[in-house]
Amino acid sequence: MTDTHTVLIAGGSGFIGTEVARQLRSSGHVVVNLVRHPTHHPDERMWDPDAGWLNPETIERADAVINLSGASISRLPWTLAYKRVILESRVNATTTLASAINKAKNPPAVFLSGSAVGYYGNRPGELLTEASPIGEGFLPRVVDAWETASRLAEPATKVTNFRTGVVIGKGGLVATLRRIALLGGAGPLGSGEQHWPWISLHDEAAAIVHLLDSELSGPVNLAAPTPATASEVMRAIAELVHRPYWLPAPSWAIKAALADAGRELILSDQNESSQLIAADGFTFRDTSLDDTLSAALAT
Repeated sequence: MTDTHTVLIAGGSGFIGTEVARQLRSSGHVVVNLVRHPTHHPDERMWDPDAGWLNPETIERADAVINLSGASISRLPWTLAYKRVILESRVNATTTLASAINKAKNPPAVFLSGSAVGYYGNRPGELLTEASPIGEGFLPRVVDAWETASRLAEPATKVTNFRTGVVIGKGGLVATLRRIALLGGAGPLGSGEQHWPWISLHDEAAAIVHLLDSELSGPVNLAAPTPATASEVMRAIAELVHRPYWLPAPSWAIKAALADAGRELILSDQNESSQLIAADGFTFRDTSLDDTLSAALAT
């Protein structure tokens, strides 16, 4: 953002939110975090998304809102109860924010709301753009409900949904994959040829900050312009932690052990295009998978 603004973040203490807040503050912006507990710092404001409660003044004083709320989809297994948490944590938070924005007398200029590459489902052989239709499965239904909830903020403000894949940084999914490799479990997951859209944590946050000033609205894909397969990711992690890449996990075993999570998180093929945001002037800093993983796994 070119001028100094107040940016309200839901999920600002999380993996992605912490880096977004850091980049915003380093550029001189004021960051206010929404929290579910009594506030302890002047940059915190309390809310209760499960009850749909948010102080109207909190929205009125924000120039922009970034929504990163949602239970982790990397937590396994996906029981029926946890599937409900995945869905409701996203829809409740987004509905609360969007409804407050729509009712505001002085609404923020932009509402950036999280989304996911899971919208597309398993799409082998396709280059997935923002115009690609919705896929089939649990995650496509979740993402569709998530994005639909965000549009409650229209027409009061511009709504943009950033569709994210695997974010590579210190923590997150890569930390889990590192533990698997350290235990000697690295190897092909299914065929290993499925595309895993990835982006560095730095570029994920920088792209979100870019979208605050962008004219883009609606869905925007966030993925590094250098696609990678599951085998390339796992082999690189195994090499970086000095462990063998050898133990295959057949598709049937992954599906039997993890059901929908196995099919949709591990085995889905999603070659996500980032041409839209690149054409909008965003430059990816991190385009080498090996270098990005090396930085993330460095102690």
